[in-house]
Amino acid sequence: MTTNTPVPANGVTVLVVEDEPKLAELVVRYLEASGYATRRLVDGRDVVPAVRESPPDLILLDLMLPGRDGIDICRELRTFSDVPIVMMTARVEEIDRLLGLELGADDYVCKPFSPRELVARVRAILRRTRGAPRPGADGEADDDRVVVDWAGEDARPVRLVIDEGRHQVRLEDKPLDLTPVEFRLLATLAAAPGRVLRRDALLDRLYADHRVVSDRTVDTHVKNLRRKLAQVVSDRDLIHSVYGVGYKFEP
Repeated sequence: MTTNTPVPANGVTVLVVEDEPKLAELVVRYLEASGYATRRLVDGRDVVPAVRESPPDLILLDLMLPGRDGIDICRELRTFSDVPIVMMTARVEEIDRLLGLELGADDYVCKPFSPRELVARVRAILRRTRGAPRPGADGEADDDRVVVDWAGEDARPVRLVIDEGRHQVRLEDKPLDLTPVEFRLLATLAAAPGRVLRRDALLDRLYADHRVVSDRTVDTHVKNLRRKLAQVVSDRDLIHSVYGVGYKFEP
């Protein structure tokens, strides 16, 4: 069963998937007080059909749910949607956090958490994903674009276009379906070609609130990003590891 609230003027809807009634009610109350519309689900089996039928702007997804667990749900959602996903979990083991992020979640919060902190996380993610500058009247946003052309040993030119204004990436004129964190990671690396960026510096760019996360979180995002890039261009690498330091973008 889904519980809905009217969509506010800003048109932003958050899907809350949580089977603990008191916690769900608390989260919904804080979200609505901050101006967001909400939809609530309890059973994990209902999430994917609900998102397909009416995609929300962001999903707060509990890890342990009746019917289907959050990790399995997140995995399937990422096969057809790039909606931001924030995992909520009482299982604080690092492997659970990384697994959720590896499957495409954009963030996580550990229970018990502050509802105000959760709303701040939601606001920050939505600002990054929905608040990008709009193109000018001519339909272009050249100042927000990073265009990289390079050639491998066979001199075959390959093009990567990162459009921060539209929050889009095209590789060989094919769109890449990246999570918000993956998009920021690629944009950060591509903006400094050949320069080695330390993991802690990348974490600061990926998570503006400077939360404490493991360096392995960056490694996980890089792994996922490399996999998506290789689906289009498999004969060369764009992102290189520098042992003990970090990563650099060098086609």
